[in-house]
Amino acid sequence: MTAEPVAAPDSVPLRRNRDFFLLWTGAGFSELGARMSVIAFPLVLVWYEQSPLGAGIVAFAGLLPSLVLQLPAGVLVDRWDRRRLMVVCDAIAAVAMASAAVALAFGVVWLPHLCVVAFLEGSCMIFYLLAERAAVRNVVEPDQLPTAISQNEARGRAAGLLGQPAGSALFAVLWWLPFAATAVGHLVALTNVALIRKKLQAPREPRPLSLRRDLVAGVHWLWGQKFMRSATLLVAATNFLAQIVTLTAILMIRDLGGSAAITGLIGTAGGIGGVCGALLGAVLLRGLSLGGVVLLDLAARAVLIPVMAFTTVLPLLFVPFVLMSFSGAVLNVGAGSYLARIVPDELHGRAMSAILLTSWGANSAGALVGGLMLTTLAASATLLWAGGFVAAILVVAVLSPTIRGAGAR
Repeated sequence: MTAEPVAAPDSVPLRRNRDFFLLWTGAGFSELGARMSVIAFPLVLVWYEQSPLGAGIVAFAGLLPSLVLQLPAGVLVDRWDRRRLMVVCDAIAAVAMASAAVALAFGVVWLPHLCVVAFLEGSCMIFYLLAERAAVRNVVEPDQLPTAISQNEARGRAAGLLGQPAGSALFAVLWWLPFAATAVGHLVALTNVALIRKKLQAPREPRPLSLRRDLVAGVHWLWGQKFMRSATLLVAATNFLAQIVTLTAILMIRDLGGSAAITGLIGTAGGIGGVCGALLGAVLLRGLSLGGVVLLDLAARAVLIPVMAFTTVLPLLFVPFVLMSFSGAVLNVGAGSYLARIVPDELHGRAMSAILLTSWGANSAGALVGGLMLTTLAASATLLWAGGFVAAILVVAVLSPTIRGAGAR
């Protein structure tokens, strides 16, 4: 089943589209705050509590919503008013992060509290970003969708570029500052979304709520798309490994004599590669099939992750993050444009939730497994294990006709 994107009623160039600018910047502030908190939570527990396991537990709590809320969030995004939902999510996240800032300002580090804050932040971002992705097609023209999606991908990568170094730098000044800054970012995003004039969803036909039927609809759609089903499973495996690699890199930085502020360069490296990949993605995809991009992304990871295990010079540790983020961003642009063309608006939230549950839900397990592995294995051994696993995934992908033939010219 396919559907054309919903055209916005007023035709204006994307650069002068006020509503897209507000939506784009609002989501940018939310994502920036989320990226700052991603680095701030493990820094509190690794640097001050000396607890890699605690860092893994908090990361698991923050990523757990990807497992338990992704599907119902898709149902509700397709039913509820998307603008109101995004405003409420920003408000809840702002209050949660402010509570962490206040507790840390008074010197209180309580693992259950940090887990609750991380869970609330992660939950709100699940709903918010699903609503934002579904809303884009309603504020831009159909022929502007690839450019808008490319800009969204660049925005998300830029949030990683700026968020993690900003979070670690603020942490180095006062350990509660990243959490306070994240709360402010959510409040700014809330204001932006409230000022959007256009409706963020197409008209809906009234129908009774059937949670089971609506949940199944998104999963059924994904299952019927052979390439998306296969690609989503492959991305889930690489996302699982990405959490292990990132947590391992934080420990390697500490062991190589780096400071807490230096850990933010992980996000900087990923952001540089991701922004470049997002901006060049539309151009590169003209000469590459979508399946080819999947294989290139896996091949890059299969080589770069083991190389990290033998890195003894601190600056070189960040190069793999640049290259892996570049290839991942190109893949996201291609997949995002493909989905925007084929998913009906009234099914968009549920279809995306099925995809994200599978692909991003593995993050939470990766964070927990990473924390457990690093309590028993050296950082180099952990990276070699991860590299071997992604090499096995690459072999599976190469042998898959569905992946090899996707988008072939």
